Amino acid sequence: MLESASRRRLLQGLQGLAALACGGCSTAPTNARLPAGAAAALAPSGRLRASINLGNPVLARRDADRGAAGVSVDLAQALADQLGVPMDMRVVDSALKSVEAVAAEQADIGFFAIDPQRAQGIRFSAAYVLIEGAYLVRQDSALADNTQVDRAGTRIMVGKGSGYDLYLSRALTAAQLMHAPTSPAVVDEFLKQNADVAAGVKQQLEADAKRLGGLRLLPGRFMVIEQAMGLPAARGDAAVDALKAFVEAAKRSGFVAQALARHGIQGAVVAPAA
Repeated sequence: MLESASRRRLLQGLQGLAALACGGCSTAPTNARLPAGAAAALAPSGRLRASINLGNPVLARRDADRGAAGVSVDLAQALADQLGVPMDMRVVDSALKSVEAVAAEQADIGFFAIDPQRAQGIRFSAAYVLIEGAYLVRQDSALADNTQVDRAGTRIMVGKGSGYDLYLSRALTAAQLMHAPTSPAVVDEFLKQNADVAAGVKQQLEADAKRLGGLRLLPGRFMVIEQAMGLPAARGDAAVDALKAFVEAAKRSGFVAQALARHGIQGAVVAPAA
């Protein structure tokens, strides 16, 4: 787990503060100072259209009332409040769909793992959260360590177009990648197609191992994922500067830390200041 002493001290220091934005609340980070013209740059239609990906349980989950809830929803709502515009959610089930929506300007912002392969269509803020990518295997698997995974004959199931897929497609030298349609479907596809390893968000893999039984996570992590906010590359520098300023204020003010705590997210930490 990425939990650190500094993270614990931060959360303890925040316990006495009033909760910031949640669900439909309208409170934004108190010290966010966005550049002039930020609303026109980030939400040119007069409404902030946010792509929310349900494929990463650290960031968002399905919600019966609003369609989605979680850290990314809180950040999107806080940004809309800061800009003084309404927020509309475009809820999708995979990172790939969210990337496509933002790159095509069907959404104004999204929430992504930073990856160079996405940079052609999306520009990123600095990371606001760091999370772990982990491997899962069957209880009787001979694999005992992350370093043993990248070997000829090993088949790794991963969500198509996810940050883990993009990273592993560059990092692996011998193992074979297989693709599930979404990250939440990885473990079921791993079992269905008799793959050797499932790769993804540690929290999702832990939940699936508990749900299904007979599975275990390999110790540690194979990568640290930098989760950032992103917008269409065509929006230009003014929009990027405004988004970066918002994210840094959200981290500095404690907004991101409180959102993680409020949604019960364990194993993720606030990214350091850019």
